[in-house]
Amino acid sequence: MSKDILVVGGGIVGVATGLELIKKHPDLSITILEKESSIGSHQTGHNSGVVHAGVYYQPGSLKAQFCREGVDATKAFCLANDIPLDQCGKLLVATNREEVARMEALFRRGIENGLDLERLDAKELRRREPHIVGEGAIYVRTTGIVDYTKVARAMALQFERLGGKVHLSTQVTDMREDANSVTAVTTKGDFVARHAVMCGGLMADRLARLCGIGDDFRVVPFRGQYYRLADRHNQVVKHLIYPIPDPALPFLGVHLTRMIGGFVTVGPNAVLSLGRETYGTSMPNARDLLDTLTYGGFWKVARSNLRSGVTEYWDSLSRKRYLRLCQKYCPELAVDDLLPHPPGIRAQVVMRDGTLLHDFLIRQTARTIHVCNAPSPAATSSIPIARHITELASQAFSLRSIEQVN
Repeated sequence: MSKDILVVGGGIVGVATGLELIKKHPDLSITILEKESSIGSHQTGHNSGVVHAGVYYQPGSLKAQFCREGVDATKAFCLANDIPLDQCGKLLVATNREEVARMEALFRRGIENGLDLERLDAKELRRREPHIVGEGAIYVRTTGIVDYTKVARAMALQFERLGGKVHLSTQVTDMREDANSVTAVTTKGDFVARHAVMCGGLMADRLARLCGIGDDFRVVPFRGQYYRLADRHNQVVKHLIYPIPDPALPFLGVHLTRMIGGFVTVGPNAVLSLGRETYGTSMPNARDLLDTLTYGGFWKVARSNLRSGVTEYWDSLSRKRYLRLCQKYCPELAVDDLLPHPPGIRAQVVMRDGTLLHDFLIRQTARTIHVCNAPSPAATSSIPIARHITELASQAFSLRSIEQVN
């Protein structure tokens, strides 16, 4: 049966996009295709659950804009759907003079991004967080925590109530686009539509190449290792505790995160993953690993970040080394406090020239729109991303005329 729009990908960005499309165009036939047996099985369900405020992102970037809008949008959606969200705030903690200098630059960037921030000296930091040590901190009021899997599944239910269709366990193996339609070849048969929106996450580059675009970038998966603190530390912090990021490194560093379930995690680090969906450490996915190791852009990134990459790798192999990263600002933790917790995998786009793409990337063909790069804070930003894609689709696909035909 022919559809008006296919949305490929049942992570939070995909279901948010389907929901926004059907809300704006209720007369259209819209279908979400998800290869797993449940919504939000990968990046959506394997992250720290943080509702980010948008401190880090380049002013004027899509990340800065959508993250700032996404905080309020996520909070409103959770309130309307009885999903617990704790706006507990975040502290970015400087532990030495070099980090204090970087903290000031980060504070200025946050103010430029329109955020409500507060500087704390060491005394005030200690008063608010007795178990945390540091030279000072930035207090970010609007940061929160939520279970993004619950959010995504609530979006999917709402999408279905409005008439949308969700097909689970339906993997897209090929895409064909002609002058009048798009055909998604799947493990459950062919789905034909006038248009398609691709929200493939870890598989975004492969979906893009099926549609004839994306030869200049590749998704390189990075595995993020987490530990859960022993239950006696459930109240060790009142806020989320983050380090001051090193601008020379591509990721934020290990942090203490209160989880919506009442416990605390530490992590993640960032090491090259043996597969895009390989959450263990010993069984590589041959195709994924070959994709990475034969891509010239990866080796350029590796050369540029060799020292930090090796350090991250060794830290991932030793709880004692990992512990030292946490003890910088929470010295009372001991190695026995680090308990196993499921890892996550970040889909990081690397350009052919070796550039790590930090902003969201959205590309189009005549009949498709592709969310090519949507790492953190994509979960926080999912509703603004979806609104942006819906606006692009309304213009590029002439959806008003389709509504009139229907």
